[in-house]
Amino acid sequence: MLFVSSLDPVCFSLGPVSVKWYGLLFSGGFIIGYCIMQLLFKAKHYKSEDLDRLFVLLFIATVIGARLGHCLIYAPDYYLSHPIEMLKVWNGGLASHGGTLGVLLAIWYFCRKYKYAFFEISDMLSIPTALVCTLIRIGNFFNSEIVGIPTHGNYGVIFTALGENFPRHPAQLYEALSYFVIFILLSLIYRVVRSRPRGLIFGMFITLVFLSRFFIETVKEEQADYSTDSIFTVGQYLSMPFIIAGILVIIVSCVNARKIKRKL
Repeated sequence: MLFVSSLDPVCFSLGPVSVKWYGLLFSGGFIIGYCIMQLLFKAKHYKSEDLDRLFVLLFIATVIGARLGHCLIYAPDYYLSHPIEMLKVWNGGLASHGGTLGVLLAIWYFCRKYKYAFFEISDMLSIPTALVCTLIRIGNFFNSEIVGIPTHGNYGVIFTALGENFPRHPAQLYEALSYFVIFILLSLIYRVVRSRPRGLIFGMFITLVFLSRFFIETVKEEQADYSTDSIFTVGQYLSMPFIIAGILVIIVSCVNARKIKRKL
């Protein structure tokens, strides 16, 4: 099936200020995520003011980590030569790998400062984060960015905003769909499997998200301004350590759960 995308990245304008779909979906994702976390915090009888502190940290860490990740991973030569450009977030350029590291540091700092269990909070956050990732990729589709490679067939999406007349794989939508499925799966596990090991959901989230990213990279244009000169893209190389880390978290969480059961 062939789809011609002539979507306007701008949702609406107020005088000289234009509000883009990407910004709305990004911020809207955080708001929805906050609402989901409120329900999870209340169920655990955790302090709502701590959730406010956590989300301020997460927002700052996500933007800084994602921006630095994009600048230093995908276009290091340009941004190291023009460091001021790193501050211009409004010009676009956020990397999920860098954003993930920023989020993990924020969770670690929050848990250490306010005395929460890291795996407990990361399990809870994995659910809304999967949904936020879904919305962000839809925003990328509106922006006609992070596009797929040409399909060389009568299927795909023609991005007229790029001045093209040939179809590409809608890689953004592939990712959005995979992240939404992960969101549903983790939500069901969190709700149904009461005796799950602490850290299991977090490990599954990291593993599944970056495993999806690894395979979808095969139909995406290279995002870096340099080549790896290998069969793997920069995005695939960056996803590998996260996949391994996710699997290790799953193993460690299951082993720890068994040890606790034996002691009981």
